[in-house]
Amino acid sequence: MLLYPLERILDEVRPDCLVADSFFPWATEVAAKFNIPRLTKMQLSEDERNGSKSDFQRMQIKTKESELSCYGVIANSIYELETEYADYYRNVLKRRVWHIGPVSLCNREVEDKAHRGKEAAIDKHECLKWLDSREPNSVLYICFGSVVKFDDSQLYEIAMGLESSGQQFLWVVRRGKSEEENEKWLPEGFEERMKDKGLIIRGWAPQELILDHEAVGGFVTHCEWNSTLEGVSAGVPMVTWPVFAEQFYNEKLVTEILRIGVSVGNKKWSMKVNNGVTREEIGKAVRQVMVGEEAEEMRNKARGFKEMAKKAVEEGGSLYTDLNGLIRELSSYRA
Repeated sequence: MLLYPLERILDEVRPDCLVADSFFPWATEVAAKFNIPRLTKMQLSEDERNGSKSDFQRMQIKTKESELSCYGVIANSIYELETEYADYYRNVLKRRVWHIGPVSLCNREVEDKAHRGKEAAIDKHECLKWLDSREPNSVLYICFGSVVKFDDSQLYEIAMGLESSGQQFLWVVRRGKSEEENEKWLPEGFEERMKDKGLIIRGWAPQELILDHEAVGGFVTHCEWNSTLEGVSAGVPMVTWPVFAEQFYNEKLVTEILRIGVSVGNKKWSMKVNNGVTREEIGKAVRQVMVGEEAEEMRNKARGFKEMAKKAVEEGGSLYTDLNGLIRELSSYRA
C-alpha cells in the first residue's frame, strides 16, 4: 500500500538518497527505478527454531536479500564499541556501512532528553527531584520498553525480587489499557513498604534523562538495541533480561564482550508471557550490579564506554567521520 505513494514522492522530489527501514524490502527496487541510492538500517535476524518458515521468517529472507542489494547500511552504533564486527562487515563481507551512533547523544539539553519519545507519565521535575534526593549510583532503573508485556505473576516476582535486593529503584511499568485498573501484580502493601526506597512510574518515562542522572547505578533492560546503546552511552552497568528477537545477541555483547552486565537468566523467547524468572534470580542479579567489588568493576568499565560514546559524536569522532563520509559518497553518486 505504501509502494505507489512512495514512487510518486520520489518522482516529485528526487532526493539524494532514500533511507528505508529494513521491513520495506521493496524500497530498494523503487529507489533504483529513479536512480536513487537506498540506505537501510542494520538488522539482526533471529535464528530459525524449526524447519518450517513462518510468514515473519519469509519476510526476513526478503529483508536480507534487499539489504544485500541496496546501496549500503547505516547503523545506530559506535565503531569503537564493536570494531571487530564492523571491520569484518566492511572488509570481509565487502559491505558499505556507516556507524552514525549513538544518535541519542544528539539530545544534549534537559528539555530535549525529557521530550524524546512519547509524553512521559511523570513530570520531569518530579522525577528529577526524586532522583536528586538519592546518593550517586544508589538507584536501580527498571524498564522493558513499550512492547514487552509481562503477566501479573512475573511482575509480582519482579516486585518481590526488588524488595529482597534491598536496593532503591525506579520502576517503569507499562500495561494494556484494559489492565491498568488491575493492581493484582503488586504484592499487598508493597508501595507502602517501599515508599522511601522506590518509585513506580505507570506509563512512559523520560529514559535518557533518568539514565544520565548520577543517582542511577544500574539498569534492568530487555536489551532492545536503543535501550542497550542508551545504557552504554550513560555509563550504567546492566541487568540483562532479553525477551525476543535480537535481544539475546545484544545480551551477549553486554555480558560477555563488554562485560558491563549480568544476565538475569532468561532463555525463553516470548513477547507476552511469564518468563519464569524467580524473585531469587532477580534479587541476586540486582545485587551483583549494584553492590560489591564486581559491581564497581563493571561501573568503571561502563564509564569508559560512556567517554568513548561522547568522543564519537564530537568533531573528529567516528560518528562525525562516518556521517561526513556518507555525505561525500552521496554527493559523488549524484554527480
